[in-house]
Amino acid sequence: MSYYRTLPISDDKNLRAYIIGLAIGDGNLSRVNRTTRLRISCDDKYPTLRKRIVKSLKLLLPNNKIGTVKNQKNCMDVYVYSNHLENLLGWKADNGSKFSQNVTTPKWIKENDEYKVAYIRGLIETDGSIYKDRGYSMVMYTTIIRDLALETQELIKSLGFDAKLYEINQKSNKYNYNRQNLYHVRLSKDVQKFLDLVQPNKS
Repeated sequence: MSYYRTLPISDDKNLRAYIIGLAIGDGNLSRVNRTTRLRISCDDKYPTLRKRIVKSLKLLLPNNKIGTVKNQKNCMDVYVYSNHLENLLGWKADNGSKFSQNVTTPKWIKENDEYKVAYIRGLIETDGSIYKDRGYSMVMYTTIIRDLALETQELIKSLGFDAKLYEINQKSNKYNYNRQNLYHVRLSKDVQKFLDLVQPNKS
């Protein structure tokens, strides 16, 4: 166990912020043989994103093995083991889901625009979408964690963009009584300027 703790972790805060965004989006922490494992799921239709996740984790933890494993028919997990992960990400492997732990944005990211940009890139590349609505470009980030949605909206606003927050009640259907509400943070103005700044790449 002490061996894992001595392995180095990059102090590049832009890299850290990006990976935290990825992990909050499609990441999962678990405990395996007293070591923490991070798995970030990636759809097979995004091979470039998956390669970037692998590369980013290798830069973050240069002496740790980065692996991939098939998760579902059309999805693969990128994984790494490290006892740095809980401190980096801000939630615990043994304390339930990200929703139950009310995972939110680390304070240090909120204090620097470069870190905000890298973090938001990670969020959008995992739990976000870029699409056309009646011919207009849109960017939307989706989460079931209300506080995280509010923070993401404020982060985008702090960068000079007018993001809107929408709450979707998923419990209205009698068959969905256990589902949490969805929160959409949507940007419909100055979208190209935002994309030029954040440079998310879902491909």
